[in-house]
Amino acid sequence: VLLAIGRDACTRNIGLQTIGVKINEKNGKVPVNDEEQTNVPYVYAIGDILDGKLELTPVAIQAGRLLAQRLYGGSSRKCDYINVPTTVFTPLEYGSCGFPEERAIDEYGKQNLEVYHSLFWPLEWTVPGRDNNTCYAKIICNKQDSNRVIGLHVLGPNAGEVTQGFAAAIKCGLTKELLDETIGIHPTCAEVFTTMDITKSSGQDITQKGC
Repeated sequence: VLLAIGRDACTRNIGLQTIGVKINEKNGKVPVNDEEQTNVPYVYAIGDILDGKLELTPVAIQAGRLLAQRLYGGSSRKCDYINVPTTVFTPLEYGSCGFPEERAIDEYGKQNLEVYHSLFWPLEWTVPGRDNNTCYAKIICNKQDSNRVIGLHVLGPNAGEVTQGFAAAIKCGLTKELLDETIGIHPTCAEVFTTMDITKSSGQDITQKGC
């Protein structure tokens, strides 16, 4: 049995109150602005200690590198906490990058979004005859910004590898049109993102009848 119980933020006994750094009393984490600056201008925080940010080692490394470059290298680049590729390594992997659908609706309004989705059947599942409607892919597009992809989600084999590749494209401003123009590698799971044509708003059936 594996329990993922998270971490405690050990901030209450390191003297932050002495210099006036505020923490979230509920979880001990430190609120910061978009430059990782606390309410005390000369105190910064990065990594898992941040309130409302992702607890991922690569995120902390990137944020720390960019903070050092801003403080000492004349840079102005900030850490992007939205377009972070993430995977849950369950037996059937789940990968995502960008906004979840619910948060995208809150941020942009449902009327300004188009969500494309599809079930798909991995090639390696055809011989053993596994269910061809277990794997799922979805993209969330901002209609007000040339259908730019602001969220990508995939449930299927090797989702982490798929998500990592598309994350770079999303950082480059990937749009639905560009996905449609991209030639898919057949037969791969990732090619489903190049052939999506059913929107959630249409209510059309996305179940698959074959490979």
